[in-house]
Amino acid sequence: MKLKKKIAVSETGFIFDPTTGDSFSLNPTAAEILNLLKDGKNEKEIKKIIMTSYDVDESTFERSFLDFMAMLRLYNMIEEHEEN
Repeated sequence: MKLKKKIAVSETGFIFDPTTGDSFSLNPTAAEILNLLKDGKNEKEIKKIIMTSYDVDESTFERSFLDFMAMLRLYNMIEEHEEN
């Protein structure tokens, strides 16, 4: 899955969807994950980066990551199909 190209993400965690006009503010960890998605990282790569950078266990990461992805899907901000 990838973040849609039209979605603008600032370094401080501000998201803007020009299609809907919606904007959101993220906490620093969520902003980092979103920027990793924008850079084309997959879930496995993101998990490794976050678990190396923060004191978080695997189950907490996975639960929080899945909740965050559900929120991105709800607001139609990610593309579900991977390009090969």
